[in-house]
Amino acid sequence: MPLQQGSARVRQRTVLLLGMVVLLAALVLAVVLASLLTHGRHEDGPKMLKWKDRGTTKNLQEVVLGRCYNYITAQHPELGDKDCLKIWESLKDAFIYKNPCNITPEDYQPLMELASHPIPCNKSLFWSKTGDLVHRYTKSNQNFLTLEDTLLGYMADRISWCGDPSAPGINYESCPKRNECESNPSSVFWKMASKMFAEAACGVVQVMLNGSVEAGAFRSSSIFGSVEIFNLNPDKVSEVHIWLMQDIGGPQSESCSGHSIQRLISILEERNFKIICEDNYRPVQLLQCVHNPDHTDCRLCTNSTAIL
Repeated sequence: MPLQQGSARVRQRTVLLLGMVVLLAALVLAVVLASLLTHGRHEDGPKMLKWKDRGTTKNLQEVVLGRCYNYITAQHPELGDKDCLKIWESLKDAFIYKNPCNITPEDYQPLMELASHPIPCNKSLFWSKTGDLVHRYTKSNQNFLTLEDTLLGYMADRISWCGDPSAPGINYESCPKRNECESNPSSVFWKMASKMFAEAACGVVQVMLNGSVEAGAFRSSSIFGSVEIFNLNPDKVSEVHIWLMQDIGGPQSESCSGHSIQRLISILEERNFKIICEDNYRPVQLLQCVHNPDHTDCRLCTNSTAIL
């Protein structure tokens, strides 16, 4: 009997040990399977779309909020009632988690309404292919404002943003260029902001164009040529002054009598605007001469105004 009882106990221990081994093996197998399945889901998840332009500006929220607060407190305290947090949220909502080729004007409408403000008459200054010069001029002469000197333009100048349907909803690696898709976040934003800026213009308005561009100073495909010019209101704008600036010592590709400028004048006349065109508007040319003081263009004064 004792021998039989001992054998039974051994068998029981063996069965128990085998059961524990099987249970342990099952647990290990479950962990491995779970890890493989989780890893598989991660690898097969949606990828960020790849584009040709730079991605969303790093620390975009901090950049936009910082610019907004600086604009309404230090530069234009009369706009102190603007809510920068709401403005940022409306910008973010316009593109986050959205396909960057399917942005619509309606996406930006809340932002436009929150950030808009009056533009004083006689101060609106439009431009095309003269970005560096025109902004140096408005910094030295507070009598004029470009779009980039408004709250909307100041916040968005030289930064980029776009969304993506996959997490985290913002693409920091790349954003689409205009030639990849027309309805991208940047193009839609600047067209809407430009339209609003043109609609607000009143009194005498100015436009600075580049007379050293070989293809012509006025281009119908530019924002000025396709959006702003057609949203100026003849009932509010009394005159359009064209400043045709040529590079100091650079090519003089076009003057006020040039082909593209005459095409611009024709469009403006059809819309019942009075036009004044001036080659190398002297106050702006003097700013150009800061870097070229000894050039003959900077030593000679010429009267080049043409009233049309």
